[in-house]
Amino acid sequence: MARGQRKSIEEKIAAKQELIDALMIRVESEKRELAQLYEEKKRKELEAVSGLITDAGLEPSEVASMLKQYIESRTATAS
Repeated sequence: MARGQRKSIEEKIAAKQELIDALMIRVESEKRELAQLYEEKKRKELEAVSGLITDAGLEPSEVASMLKQYIESRTATAS
């Protein structure tokens, strides 16, 4: 049975390179999307913390001071 014309090695190489290039573009696109999702997650976490601070009637500077004291006390007891 007769086969159609076979692709030359150059055509096969070019096709593979096109496929790889397309996949690399896709990977970069997916990385950008993942970075956006991480940013969205971070923003939501910060909004939740901000809500807690507001609900508690505290100022951000007060919370920062409390956290600093807490971290220092944990560091001192861990040593």
